[in-house]
This record gives sequence, C-alpha cells and structure tokens, in this order.
Amino acid sequence: MSGWVECPSPNQGPRPDGSAIDILLLHYTGMATAAAALARLVDPVAQVSCHWLIDEDGTTYALVEEGRRAWHAGRSFWAGERDINSRSIGIELVNPGHEWGYRPFPPAQMTALADLAQGILARHPIPGHRVLGHSDVAPERKQDPGELFDWAWLAVRGVGLWPAPADGPESLDPAADLARIGYEQDDAATIAAFQRHYRQSRVDGSLDRETRIRIAQIARAIPLTAPA
Repeated sequence: MSGWVECPSPNQGPRPDGSAIDILLLHYTGMATAAAALARLVDPVAQVSCHWLIDEDGTTYALVEEGRRAWHAGRSFWAGERDINSRSIGIELVNPGHEWGYRPFPPAQMTALADLAQGILARHPIPGHRVLGHSDVAPERKQDPGELFDWAWLAVRGVGLWPAPADGPESLDPAADLARIGYEQDDAATIAAFQRHYRQSRVDGSLDRETRIRIAQIARAIPLTAPA
C-alpha cells in the first residue's frame, strides 16, 4: 500500500523484546468529527494512539510505525494475554460511534481498510481468528467497531473470519467454546460482543440457538495450536 498521509503520533513506545505481532484490532473513533479524532490521537496529553486511521472517504493516516507499540487497546484480554497493545496493530475507523450518531461504514472506507489490512496480514503472521474488534477484547467497556461494521464483507477479502449460514450443531458448552475463541468471560457482555462480531442481526447478550451455532462454528475454526 502507498499514498497514505504521514501524521506521526508521540503516543507510542517500543514493543517488548521478542513479542509477536499476531492481532489486528479494529476500532471506531467514537468522536463527532474526523478532525477531532486525529487531533486526539496525536495529542501527548491524551496518551492514546493507533497505527493507522482511515477517514470515511478512504484517506489513510499513518500515525505509528507497525514495529512500535501504539496505545489503543487499553484494559483488555484475549486468549490469556492482557497486554494487547504489545502484540497488536490498531486501526481506527472514523465513525461517530454509538454516542454521536453511529452509522454504517462507507464503501470507500471499507475498501481502504481491506487494502491496508491485506498488506498488514502479508507483513505479519496474524491468523483470521485474531482479526478482532475492540469490543472483543474489552466487552465490558467497548462496543466498537459495532454491529454495523461489515465483518462478512471483510472476511470475503481474506481478512478475518465469518461463520457459515446459521445451521449445524449448537455449542454444547458455550463457556468453553468462548474461552477457546479467546474471550475471558461468558457473561452477557461477552456474548453481546460475540454477537456484534459474528451475529449482528440481534445483539442482546442471550444464548439463543443461532448464537450457540455460531459460537460452535467459530470455535471449530480455531486451531488447537492457536497462539496464546
């Protein structure tokens, strides 16, 4: 990929020696405007950042080099790990979010994301089941990128996973399957986070039949030797 806008953020640091980059974490900015989001991501007082920011028209900003540790995940957990920043690349998508008027992500933005993400996956050993949303790693705190984000469209382009049509065996042990996928808990917030990612037609935190089927589908897609 080429043609991005360089906009370095001071909010970064070194990755720990030997840390693998094996998570791609997607966010929405959750602010009223793109300008406000960009200003915050480069403000040293805010102490937040990401590696990449994509505006709704597809304009892409490079904020932190991928080899460096950006500050985007906050308090989080995935598959036994709590320092998600050290092993992830973070992409922020300009969108007002649930607080400021949540709306679908435009085609130009999604196309730019697919192009960028395909390049990231070519550079780093990130498996499809570790392309995640912020709500996956912090379900009690976060909702982004949310139920309007087109995970299915992205998976068709080789970025992330999407379950097959909701048919097949249900999960007989949702708690164990959610843990295998990477979630820390099996409470309503966690189930809602799973639904925001993999069953977006209804996000209510309940273990209905379709949700159980999709939990089983995603759990079966996780290799037994998946990185922890």
